[in-house]
Amino acid sequence: MAPLIEKRPNRDIPVINERIRFPTVRVIGSDGAQLGIMSSREAMQLADEKELDLVLVSDKADPPVCKIVDYGKHKFEQEKKAKEAKKKQHNVDVKEVKMRYKIEEHDYNVRISQAERFLKAGDKVKATIMFRGREIQHSDLAEVLLKRMATDLQDLAEVQQAPKKEGRNMMMLMAPKK
Repeated sequence: MAPLIEKRPNRDIPVINERIRFPTVRVIGSDGAQLGIMSSREAMQLADEKELDLVLVSDKADPPVCKIVDYGKHKFEQEKKAKEAKKKQHNVDVKEVKMRYKIEEHDYNVRISQAERFLKAGDKVKATIMFRGREIQHSDLAEVLLKRMATDLQDLAEVQQAPKKEGRNMMMLMAPKK
């Protein structure tokens, strides 16, 4: 015996033409001009006369807003806008800068410039100080170094997570300023 499959309304199907179930709608013409409030049947006839589709733009408005357009073109424009919006968004990554607490001045400056580059690109920076052997006894020196780094980068970044010890490492998280 075949299992029963529950029928669910398909949310991907756009609300156009006969699928518009509202008694009255506000209609916008293909040129963008407001045609006024009318019954959905009248709006369908108007769209049929122009050989175009009646597309529901906003069902949240009172009355709902429909537009007379070529649905193929409308769908293409929506996809194009979504693609542009996706292209413009930036995913924030966490970049790591590793060092030891006994770091030389030049090496420290290199780490600072790396962190600056990451922050200017809009990424977060995780500054990590690694300990080996008995170096873990000097975690206070590592904390001083991380605080120095935070003050050196204070014009570009804000400390999101203060220096914190995690096992054989001490880390601090900084995010770019808005």
